[in-house]
Amino acid sequence: MGKTPVDDVVAWGESLDHLLECKTGQLVFEDFLRTEYSEENLLFWLACKDYRKITNKTEMTLAAKRIYAEFVQVDAPRQINIDCVTREEISENISQPGTNCFDRAQRQIYGLMENDCYPRFLKSEIYQSLLEQQ
Repeated sequence: MGKTPVDDVVAWGESLDHLLECKTGQLVFEDFLRTEYSEENLLFWLACKDYRKITNKTEMTLAAKRIYAEFVQVDAPRQINIDCVTREEISENISQPGTNCFDRAQRQIYGLMENDCYPRFLKSEIYQSLLEQQ
């Protein structure tokens, strides 16, 4: 991996948004989450972000079903930690998914990352060693 611009690495420490806006930041954060076995949170969040850009109805339905199967349904291979009401709501809408189908779940996962994973990331070896290279 090449040297990351100074501003980026420092900015990642300012907010989770800064971190997620940066492609390298996403990758580094994903590496960190993998060490905690929680990369599904980030992968789901990114999948939702891409999902919202889809305008074609057929593509949207396919993408929604894929996200549902991978992250949302009970026993999904990368099941995310959301409340049962949200999970149920998505299950009911999955046959006719709208643009906002995953919004509530995405917000919950963002909150989980922001309050739980992100503070640990900032203290992690991975992040600290990048900072020291500045």
